[in-house]
Amino acid sequence: VNIRIANALGISPATLKRYFRADMKERDAMRDRLDARRFEIALEQANAGNVTALRELGAMIDRNDRMTIEASMGKGSDQPAASKDKVGKKMIDEQRAHAADADLMAELESEAAAQNARH
Repeated sequence: VNIRIANALGISPATLKRYFRADMKERDAMRDRLDARRFEIALEQANAGNVTALRELGAMIDRNDRMTIEASMGKGSDQPAASKDKVGKKMIDEQRAHAADADLMAELESEAAAQNARH
């Protein structure tokens, strides 16, 4: 994302970080607040029995889990790969297992929602 912003401004990512660090942190905080509010609304609607909201909540959780895993594995970051700590096989296996569990839960929820819709 930072690379796209830097390109739009016509500056390098390093310059963006140097002169706009506070603005970038504020942007990240605002994005987190927006995502939290979206989760809250989806959860309220899902608890009220809205099946579409339940599916969307599951998809949101899956996306969040994937972003967390990618961030911990170093994907999607603007930092060069050489400056990051190497992730071990056990950590990768644990992250993959967590992602698989989240995928399975989403699949089970969608099947349950589909079955409830038929009844």
